[in-house]
Amino acid sequence: MSGSRQGARAPGPFLFLVRPPSSYGLLPRTAYTDSPRAPRAGTLGGVRQAVRSGADGGGRRPVGQREEQSERGEDGAADSTRTRHLVRALPVLLIVFGIVFDWLTPSQFTGSPFFAGAPLTAAPLYSLRGTVATGVAALLGMTGLRVWNHVLEEAESLTEVATVLTVAVLAVLINRVVRRSGKQLESARSVSEAAQRAVLPEPAERIGGLDVAARYEAAQAGAFIGGDMYAVQDTPYGVRLLVGDVRGKGLGAVEAVAVVIGAFREAAEQETTLEAVAQRLERALAREGTRRDGLDAFEGFTTAVLGEIPRDRSVVRLVNRGHPPPLLLGANGRLRVLDPREHALPLGMGDLGVWPDRAEEAEFPCGSLLLLYTDGLSEARDAAGEFYDPAVRLRGRVFPGPDELLALVVDEVTAHTGGRATDDMALLSVGRPSASP
Repeated sequence: MSGSRQGARAPGPFLFLVRPPSSYGLLPRTAYTDSPRAPRAGTLGGVRQAVRSGADGGGRRPVGQREEQSERGEDGAADSTRTRHLVRALPVLLIVFGIVFDWLTPSQFTGSPFFAGAPLTAAPLYSLRGTVATGVAALLGMTGLRVWNHVLEEAESLTEVATVLTVAVLAVLINRVVRRSGKQLESARSVSEAAQRAVLPEPAERIGGLDVAARYEAAQAGAFIGGDMYAVQDTPYGVRLLVGDVRGKGLGAVEAVAVVIGAFREAAEQETTLEAVAQRLERALAREGTRRDGLDAFEGFTTAVLGEIPRDRSVVRLVNRGHPPPLLLGANGRLRVLDPREHALPLGMGDLGVWPDRAEEAEFPCGSLLLLYTDGLSEARDAAGEFYDPAVRLRGRVFPGPDELLALVVDEVTAHTGGRATDDMALLSVGRPSASP
């Protein structure tokens, strides 16, 4: 375009477009079944299954849907990546739109809102240098068009340029505030991570002759504080395990985790039966709740699975207190869901009645892997709202050891959710090594 743009601009010193928007079960001491039985009516498990059936349209998905769900999860992750790239490109696109709009439209229309929006959009997305560069680019684009059109001397044009300059300065200030807040948040996350690592230390790779691996995956990147827990203890009675999930989030949940883990480690060494260990945890939560004037002031509602693997027998004993059932993966790919015969109330709900814990037993032969997990795994959803079902996904697969199993599970859940998991996930896997030839 050459020459001066003719005609008066729309009145007013601010950056508004004149054109209206409209113009554009387990058996006691016996083997588990290969598939879970329906929970009894009226039990916590029955309620849990009824709710889940209503949510997912009838329970587990057919095995034939695995590939389709995996592709859907990968597509979701790709869409998320494309969205992030588009958002980061938005400041540049706004400047380009401003130039094109101002170039092609009549003089009574202005592209200044695009120029002003560019540095504001860059403030939370870019570094200080990137925000300054965006502001300078917007100001140069705006000024260059006014010079090209020979209207820079007009009061209207000077007002628009001054407005873009003011917004660019504000964007720099906003960027500094956002970056400072980000550093404070990062510091808080580091403290949270240190606190949680102190409560949930990484277990040794080999405990009591068993291979062990554990993972804690936070729901959001950088968020590392929650109520999921795991523990492994080598005791005179065998290797004892715990995986649980405390109600709530934040420091209150971490405090509850500390109480449960501390009580478990002490009871696991002292109590001769797994049932007695569960009762010790129940009493510890009740004690802490009383000390804090009720469980409402203390995050004591805890679902948990306790396990025991004796040294003299190839079995695993379990006590399940309202928690998702563990999975047993055989060396031949056979998978068993270790669902309890009766679903018990979670720990910390003893005021509703006395629950007689009963340890239930399953074969745990050489070459097998045991997987315990929290509901962050079994309730992970994809973009269509479909649950990730570990029993369906892992059936027929063989893994060299616990580390490989957990690595695959984490990768699959990330693909399934597109990296948008809404709940933390604690995983604990124990493997009984194959007998030496």
